[in-house]
Amino acid sequence: MSGRREGMDMSNVLVIEDNAEIAQLIRLHMEDLGHHAECAADGKAGLAMAQKQALAKPFDLIVLDLMLPGMNGLDVCRALRADPTHYTPILMLTAKAGEIDRVVGLEMGADDYLGKPFSIPELQARAKALLRRAERMGMPATTPVGNALKFDGLAIDPVRREVKLADKLVALTAKEFDLLLFFAQNPGRVYTRSQLLNAVWATTLESYEHNVNTHINRLRAKIEADPAHPQYVLTVRGVGYRFTDPA
Repeated sequence: MSGRREGMDMSNVLVIEDNAEIAQLIRLHMEDLGHHAECAADGKAGLAMAQKQALAKPFDLIVLDLMLPGMNGLDVCRALRADPTHYTPILMLTAKAGEIDRVVGLEMGADDYLGKPFSIPELQARAKALLRRAERMGMPATTPVGNALKFDGLAIDPVRREVKLADKLVALTAKEFDLLLFFAQNPGRVYTRSQLLNAVWATTLESYEHNVNTHINRLRAKIEADPAHPQYVLTVRGVGYRFTDPA
């Protein structure tokens, strides 16, 4: 029986999927978790719904199919991430199993990736993980304005999703920002690659661990004066990484 379960906060989920049976299946199982869900049958309609909803209260999660008529999932994802004032976690669905498709989806700003056919327990687990992570990281934009995190010349604004280094804007991808924000919200704490993968990518798949190294290298290249001798994202030999202490 669907409906809100005791002890769970109701979230608003948007399902953008052109297969009506799959869309309704996802909707029903999101409702089984106690959430409200709406569906859009193509990319343009889904993007319009997400943008309209963002004017009031943004969706808490978007389940987005990659292959959509009119406007594909990558373009929808790119358009959503172009708005710095709102951030909604995106779970991308695809029938493609290629590594390059998964990587491109994640680079465009998707938070997680689920291949078709998928099991309902895995779908629900991924959705719950993304919603928990969004709540923990203060997304979507519900954090009070002015709550910027500051670290010796580096300022991170969770609401605007902006990063400034010596008062100059730094252009980060969605995932680079997520990684930096997670570090900045937990300064001084040491994390393994597996823990970062779970916290930022909402997955525990070991095959994704190279994404952690890649994103840390890219992040250092953008925020560190000397990436070989970083002052913000520090390596803890034999363990993982930690962020510097607040200014």
